[in-house]
Amino acid sequence: MTEGKIVEWLKKPGDPVARGESVLVVESDKADMDVEAFQEGFLAAVLMPAGESAPVGETIGLIVETEAEIAAAQASAPSSSAAAVAAPPKPPAAATPPVKPAAEPAPAATTVEASVAAPPAAAPVAAMSNATTTANGRLVATPRAKKLAKQLGVALETLRGSGPHGRIQAEDVERASGQPVSVPRVSEGSSAYAPAGAAVTVNGAAAGASPSATPLGQAFGSPGETVAFNTLQQAVIRNMAASLTVPCFHVGYTISTDRFDAFYKQVKAKGVTMTALLAKAVAVVLARHPQVNAAHSEAGMAYPASVNVAVAVAMDDGGLLTPVLANADKTDLYSLSRSWADLVARSRTKQLKPAEYSTGTFTLSNLGMYGVDRFDAILPPGTGAILAVAASRPCVVAGDDGSISVKRQMQVNLTADHRVIYGTHGAAFLKDLAALIETNPESLAL
Repeated sequence: MTEGKIVEWLKKPGDPVARGESVLVVESDKADMDVEAFQEGFLAAVLMPAGESAPVGETIGLIVETEAEIAAAQASAPSSSAAAVAAPPKPPAAATPPVKPAAEPAPAATTVEASVAAPPAAAPVAAMSNATTTANGRLVATPRAKKLAKQLGVALETLRGSGPHGRIQAEDVERASGQPVSVPRVSEGSSAYAPAGAAVTVNGAAAGASPSATPLGQAFGSPGETVAFNTLQQAVIRNMAASLTVPCFHVGYTISTDRFDAFYKQVKAKGVTMTALLAKAVAVVLARHPQVNAAHSEAGMAYPASVNVAVAVAMDDGGLLTPVLANADKTDLYSLSRSWADLVARSRTKQLKPAEYSTGTFTLSNLGMYGVDRFDAILPPGTGAILAVAASRPCVVAGDDGSISVKRQMQVNLTADHRVIYGTHGAAFLKDLAALIETNPESLAL
């Protein structure tokens, strides 16, 4: 990350600030993070207003130790901060005139660098006066929640937030409006998209469902309108542009899914998701093919110590995230499903930690829920391969003995970095993956 966008200042100039209290919210490439004060004092000046971006290390605000120092700090602040100073500080009571310190201490600077650094595990968490307001009574809600509240006519003041530090999330607004709670457009085939009672196949789509059965989310803009890229979309653009420099090749395989689908129906009742089942299958085979789990580096071929399967998730408000199922080959199927549910829930509110979306060693992308026959995925930077999973469909299949039967089949396509992975590596990986899915999917629950 090289810069951060200021989403919202939770304090205004003149407000007291406690050590560890949240002062503002900064949007990084893929997450919203609270910036906490490192010392007690008063916010003297805001040098960078909400909505603007600043490079890492840039000074965005000034914090002073005493209320008497606020005016001096504002006077010495850059002139560009004048518009950001919302209100002058309240003068101290007449009965207790301020005592001028022997030496004027320099105001503490709040920087973007401090805002993007994760606080220590033992760092105090800012306390809110109630679930939806800060200590000074200011309402706290995510930008998406505010926008949604305006669209649906919901008064934020009446809501109790379910997010970090009581912040109001988009789903809080949706619940209050009576609208169904939306989830990210998860391009990994979560069975949550199937209508109740519908038969679910390997790609997570309801059997016989039309593409329109799965909503694509609201439009990002209106006809004739130009909409600026948000921070997450800009990160995707940079990553996709970087992938053009990698010499990739593509190799496909057709896999029968009848037995896999039948096994999924058995474990679904125990809380297993199709995403976890696919990720587990891929991870088990990756453990036997470490070359496909490797990646290119300046020093040579980098072989990760673990198999971490990243799964592509398209967000409603634009952009793409890849939450990571760490050690997927060694984690039992049921724990993997619980981990995935937690990752998806926190990806909605942009509360994933960097290690939870940037440590994948292999990526899985599934557009099968939309009825896609086949597609090639773009290789994410820093990894050696990505698997594109298409829809599972009934097909007429000729057996080796000349017999004809109908089987459900899906097309999977592997995109691989040819500097690390050769055609024979990719073909062997897909052959073993097909054998596992077709003949022994029950072993994934062992």
